[in-house]
Amino acid sequence: MNRDTHPRNVRHSGVGRFLVWMPLLLALVGCHPAAEPVRLYGAAQGTYYSIQYLDPERRNLQPQVDSLLAAFDQSASLWVDSSRLRQLNAGLTDSLDDVLLFLLSRSQEMMDYTGGAFDPRVGRLVQMWGFSFRQRSEPDSATLADLLRAARGDIGWHGHRYHRQYEDTELDFNAIAQGYASDLVAKLLEGYGIRNYLVDIGGEVVAHGDKGHGRAWHVGIERPAADSLSAPEVQTAIALHDASVVTSGSYRKYYERDGARYSHTIDPATGRPVEHTLLSASVVEREAWLADAMATAYMVMGLERAKEFIAAHPDGPGTAAVYFIYDSCGSLQTYATPEFKNLITK
Repeated sequence: MNRDTHPRNVRHSGVGRFLVWMPLLLALVGCHPAAEPVRLYGAAQGTYYSIQYLDPERRNLQPQVDSLLAAFDQSASLWVDSSRLRQLNAGLTDSLDDVLLFLLSRSQEMMDYTGGAFDPRVGRLVQMWGFSFRQRSEPDSATLADLLRAARGDIGWHGHRYHRQYEDTELDFNAIAQGYASDLVAKLLEGYGIRNYLVDIGGEVVAHGDKGHGRAWHVGIERPAADSLSAPEVQTAIALHDASVVTSGSYRKYYERDGARYSHTIDPATGRPVEHTLLSASVVEREAWLADAMATAYMVMGLERAKEFIAAHPDGPGTAAVYFIYDSCGSLQTYATPEFKNLITK
């Protein structure tokens, strides 16, 4: 399980480790006359960010946004050598700051809720398969067994003190952290009295209010591409109001070896990249961290297990508005819950 906070393939900034088109969600801008939003663009967390907001004072909050995202990386990024998370995994500290405590506690909740499909303990597995900051090295059976042992060790916390059963258990919050970063930027805007905004950090989107004259924010969901270099196309678009949407997909980030394609999504049960027909999962929720976590969990489950999970949890988090794109004998097919269908625009 992994949706890298660093590096993400970059669409706008060209910054990051993989210089290919990546964003799983494409913000669509309307063409009707309205109050002109303030627009901020930049690079953060190995990807782009794009922010629009309506502000009568036309304040430029880019310095505040950049400062928040830089501080977030110092807590939760695996790509910053000095980050608190890297120190935690290395055993150099057991102290959790507020960001890591939030990510750890919510990850534990999602791990329990999804029956282990979402699991932050896959850090060493993700690294071994080459989807993190270390060089790829396909594990043999003995190494894989050792990695799985570490990924199944007990973890917990008391106050702001972290503890783990095995010293080699390493946390990876990439499947939840970027969504949480989008939530924090949204809270920053709210703190300045801004109520109408669209925050997009590498495809983790938070929308609130409207873009003027009651017009909803529109967000496009990418059509799964043939390969990592294909230009992005919009599969469908939704109207978003006071909600977040996150898409997790397997078709952009992968590598090929001996004719086999290895997805970046790691199944915590097997310790190996997933092998199924589900190509992308989009989830609409109030908070982006939750949509982020559930989209990843569905990508681990695969189509049939994910549909069974939704049916078994009709009132549960992350099950109401869900959209899947999957492969059926070489043809793209879709599945959408009724609540998601209600959001689709022409």
